[in-house]
Amino acid sequence: MINNISSDVEVEKIKYKVVEKFVSINGEGQKAGQLAIFIRFQGCNLNCVYCDTKWANTNETKYELMSASQIVDYIKSTKVKNVTLTGGEPLRQENIIYLLKQLSLLENINVEIETNGSVNIAEVKKINNSPSITLDYKLPESTMEKYMDLTNYEYLEKKDTVKFVCSSIGDLNKAKEIIDKYNLTSKCKVYLSSVFEKITPAEIVEFMKENNMNDISLQLQMHKYIWDPNLKGV
Repeated sequence: MINNISSDVEVEKIKYKVVEKFVSINGEGQKAGQLAIFIRFQGCNLNCVYCDTKWANTNETKYELMSASQIVDYIKSTKVKNVTLTGGEPLRQENIIYLLKQLSLLENINVEIETNGSVNIAEVKKINNSPSITLDYKLPESTMEKYMDLTNYEYLEKKDTVKFVCSSIGDLNKAKEIIDKYNLTSKCKVYLSSVFEKITPAEIVEFMKENNMNDISLQLQMHKYIWDPNLKGV
């Protein structure tokens, strides 16, 4: 465990299962369209029906074992200042807090964690210069809604984001219910997006108009419009 790390030797023994690392643009979120380094970790505790990275979520997925210092060195080598930790589910990586603390020490680097909403973020928020959080709320058609940790909304800050990936009007109604119940627009950024080829962006806009959804942003998964939606490493 992190609290038992007592030497540089022990620190170097900590390894993270990285299935991809690459530079592209952020396809969504507050820094959409900007260059970003992506570090994708193996494994996820959820199984959303629309997941576009199922290949990274199994125990059989090939990975590279990287230490925190190797990840930091890779980030520095790219000269890109936005870093996105994704998966899979990055917050389920053993000793992830140690890595986040090392990243928090980097100057002029913006670290974002994309997390699925089922893992508590309280420990992340205790870190000085903590990363920003992009927190999913898994809506009914994902089939994973029952796993959401709603206590996470106590820790949200303006630099954070809650993201609702919608498959239907029913999903949009549930998103609105959660946004209103937890007053999310007063706490953080809120985004609605569509499951690719399930509901159109135009339908979401109409729903936003009909429900007077101020302070909420529609986002498109930009990378899926630039490249083949099934392409890895973009």
